[in-house]
Amino acid sequence: MAEKNLNSTWKYLIDNYSEWQLVTVGSFIIHEIVFFGSGLPYLLMEIAGFRKYKIQEKVNTRAAQAKCVLRLLFYHTCVNLPLMGVTYPIFKYMGFTSKLPLPSWKVVCFQIISYFILEDFIFYWGHRMLHTKWLYKHVHSIHHEYATPFGLTSEYAHPAEILFLGFATIFGPAITGPHLLTLWLWISLRVLETVEAHCGYDFPWSISRFLPWYGGADFHDYHHRLLYTKSGNYASTFTYMDWIFGTDKGYWKLKALKEDMDPTSSLQGVNGENAVTYGCVESKGCTSQ
Repeated sequence: MAEKNLNSTWKYLIDNYSEWQLVTVGSFIIHEIVFFGSGLPYLLMEIAGFRKYKIQEKVNTRAAQAKCVLRLLFYHTCVNLPLMGVTYPIFKYMGFTSKLPLPSWKVVCFQIISYFILEDFIFYWGHRMLHTKWLYKHVHSIHHEYATPFGLTSEYAHPAEILFLGFATIFGPAITGPHLLTLWLWISLRVLETVEAHCGYDFPWSISRFLPWYGGADFHDYHHRLLYTKSGNYASTFTYMDWIFGTDKGYWKLKALKEDMDPTSSLQGVNGENAVTYGCVESKGCTSQ
């Protein structure tokens, strides 16, 4: 029944909208729904003063929160949407399709897993480059204005960095020409992952507690708290790239130190201050209070 409903819904879409409309406007709408739908709850939790499971005790000012939302709306409309439009010819050239029949779930799962691995590799090296002195000062420092991240800050960045992030995300689909269904699922899962990594909360049910090599909020929150030359933890989704190249050593040393000082607390701690004492001491762009 579910498969039949999905096929009928898909037939309606491809009969009433052009493939270009579905790839550009359709992908944009899905991105916005997933991004704000998953990111706004974390912002509301911070505004409401929900501290349990929060990694850092510090919170962002109302002005900083509003600035993030307004700039995101502008960047999404003026950068993300056009980017989705110009990549369509590349997708099409590589065999992209939106027609029925829909791909099998085995194909969809294999492609999405491959995209995660490929994106993580590209993102790791690009992110390390963004932490070189010149690129950090002129580009990446915008993203690090938020030393205490919340979900929506995941896409708060310089337009040049947005283009880079977009490249890392679409590279896999661009070279494989997937079905539109696969593309939409990939966009949704990638957005959910990056929002969760920036959410600022480490819940008992966080994926990082159950999935080996998955980074998550605690792993990436450390990256935002420290000065650009010392941060480490550069990968987007997984932790193995940082482990292989030794860029996660500071995180694990600090985590071990916290556990030695107080066995009941850690960087994956539950109540703010015990989880983090450094806050934004070394971050130039801290907007927390």
